[in-house]
Amino acid sequence: MLTRSHIVVYFSVTRAALFRSSRRRFSTFKRGKVPKHLVSFLLRNTPTNKVVHQAHSLALTTGLLTLSLPLFNALLRCYSLNDCPNRALLLYKQLQQVCLHSSSLPPIPFDSFTYTFLVNSGINSCCPVIGNQLHCLTIKVGFQCHVYVQTSLLNMYLAGGYLDHALLLFDGMRERNLVTWNVIITGLVKWDELELARSLFDEMSEKNVVSWTGIIDGYVRLNRHGEGLALFRRMASYEGIQPSEITVLAILPAIWNVGDLRACRLIHGYCEKRGFTASDVRVANSILDAYAKCGCMQSGSKFFEDISMKRKNLVTWTSIISGFAMHGMGKEAVESFGGMEKEGFKPNQVTFLSVLNACSHGGLVEEGLQFFHRMVEDYQLLPNSKHYGCLIDMLGRTGRLEEAEKIALEVPCEISNVVIWRTLLGACSFHGNIEVGERVTNKIMEMERGYGGDYVLMHNIFAGVGRFQDAERLRKLKDHRNANKAPGYSLF
Repeated sequence: MLTRSHIVVYFSVTRAALFRSSRRRFSTFKRGKVPKHLVSFLLRNTPTNKVVHQAHSLALTTGLLTLSLPLFNALLRCYSLNDCPNRALLLYKQLQQVCLHSSSLPPIPFDSFTYTFLVNSGINSCCPVIGNQLHCLTIKVGFQCHVYVQTSLLNMYLAGGYLDHALLLFDGMRERNLVTWNVIITGLVKWDELELARSLFDEMSEKNVVSWTGIIDGYVRLNRHGEGLALFRRMASYEGIQPSEITVLAILPAIWNVGDLRACRLIHGYCEKRGFTASDVRVANSILDAYAKCGCMQSGSKFFEDISMKRKNLVTWTSIISGFAMHGMGKEAVESFGGMEKEGFKPNQVTFLSVLNACSHGGLVEEGLQFFHRMVEDYQLLPNSKHYGCLIDMLGRTGRLEEAEKIALEVPCEISNVVIWRTLLGACSFHGNIEVGERVTNKIMEMERGYGGDYVLMHNIFAGVGRFQDAERLRKLKDHRNANKAPGYSLF
C-alpha cells in the first residue's frame, strides 16, 4: 500500500524529471500538439493505476505535460477517480511549482475542468480540510461564480455530510443550472433531509427525469411508499416525463411494499417497450423480485424463463430461489439452485440463505442440512446468524427440537443472538415441549430480560400442559421486571 511519504517521494522525483524534460522539449513541441488519442483514451475510460502511471510517464518523457492542458486535465481526472485521489492534488501543485520556477515556460491557464477534477479528488479523499482548501483555491483563482466548479463544490460538501456548508454555498450561487438543483436534491435525500429536498424540488422551474427520480427515491427509502408512487404517477402521467432505468429501480421497492401487482405489470410492460429488461440486468432482476414479493410467482417464474441464459447472473438466480422460498415452493427452489450450479455460478451467502429458507418453508429438512454442510465444506463460506436461524427454524418446524438446541449451542459467540433462541422457543411453544422450552427460556433470560413476548410463550407452554402455578409464577415475574410485549397491529 502506498503511503503519503511514498507519494511525496514519487512526485518529487516526477517534478525534477518534468522540469528537465520541459526545458529540453519546449522547442520541439508546440502547445496543443499532443496525441489526441491519448487524451481521448484517458477521458473516455477510467484506466487502472498502472495505465495512468504509464500515460503520466509518457507525458513526462516527451515534455507534453507542460504543453497540453487537455492532457493535464485528463490525468487529473484519472487520479481523482482512482484509489489515491491525493495524487491529483500533488500533480497540480507540482506543475504550478515547475511553471513558477521556470523562465522558459509560460504559466498554464488552468480552466474550469482543472478545478472541477480537483474538487472531485477532494470528494474521494474524504478529507474535509482538503475540501475547504479547494474551496478557498477556487475563490482565489476567480472561479467563485463558475456554475460547474461551484456545483462540484456543492457535491463535495453534500458527499461529506456538511449540509450547512452546502446550503450556504447553494444560497450564495449567482447562477444555478439543472445539474445544480439535482445535486442539492439528491444530496439532501441521501442524508434523509426529505422535507427540505421536497421544498427545493417544488421551487424548481424546470425538472428532468433525474430530479423526479431523486425525490421519488427519497420517499421510497424512508418507507413513504404511497407518496413515492403518487409522485411517480404524476411524473409519468401528468408531466409527460419518461422514467429511466434508474427511476424504475427506485420505484419498484415501493410497488412490492404495497403489493401492487397491477403496477408491477405496468412497469414490466413499459420496461419491455423501452428495452430496459434486455439492456440492464438490474432492471430484470428487480422486476423478478417484485413479482415474487407482490405474490405472483407464476408471472415471476415465466419472466425468469424469458431472460436469456447469457444475461442471467448470480443475482438473477438468487432472486428466483428467494421467490420460490417466499411462496413455500421448496422443491422448485432446490431445482433452481441445481440449475444455477450447472451454469457455472458459484453461490454466495445470500444464495444459501435463500435456499435454506426454501427448505425450511417447504419441509425439506434433509436437503436443508445438506445445503448447510455444502456451504461450509464445499464453498468455504462462513454461516452467519441468519443461516443458523434458518437451520434452527427448519428443524423446529418438524419437531426436531433437541437437534435444533444442539445447533443453537454451537453457534459461535460472536454471532449468537437472542433471535436464534426465540426462534427455537417459538418451535417449543408450537410443539408443547416443556423441557427444551425451559432450557431455552433460561438461555434467553441470560441474554435479555425485557421482552415480554418471551414470558408469554413460556407461559403458554406451561398452561398447555396444565402447570398453571408455573405459568402464574412466570406472569408475575414478567410484571415484576416490567417486561412489556409490543401489541400487534394491522395495516387495515
